[in-house]
Amino acid sequence: MHFKMTEHGFEHTTTFGTLVVSGNEDYGFRPYQLLVSSIAVCSGGVLRKVLQKKRISFKDISITADVTRNEAGVNEVTDIALHFTIKGTDATEDAVAKALALSTKNCPIVQSVNQSIRITETFTLID
Repeated sequence: MHFKMTEHGFEHTTTFGTLVVSGNEDYGFRPYQLLVSSIAVCSGGVLRKVLQKKRISFKDISITADVTRNEAGVNEVTDIALHFTIKGTDATEDAVAKALALSTKNCPIVQSVNQSIRITETFTLID
């Protein structure tokens, strides 16, 4: 990856477009937003694959991420609480809990930060 400095941050061009990153969200994504997004989406993507492999049907997955930062320090991310809402499934809570535990174990981004950021995961099943 290559990042080029701009007046307000940095840019990276991909085949999908330009990623603009800035400490000021008036000019682009803030770095912590990308960190949290990477963790949430990686975890959700692995959960999706695990559910599919276990032949657990579902219509939709949405993720809410609540972030805690240490304002007394350098404002680092200390905790991320991920909440998955899984719609249109007939799976039991036990089956989804096992799938979520397996996805956490196999998400490379979660495993990359699990020694420095506390990540908790919960879920709700909706018909």
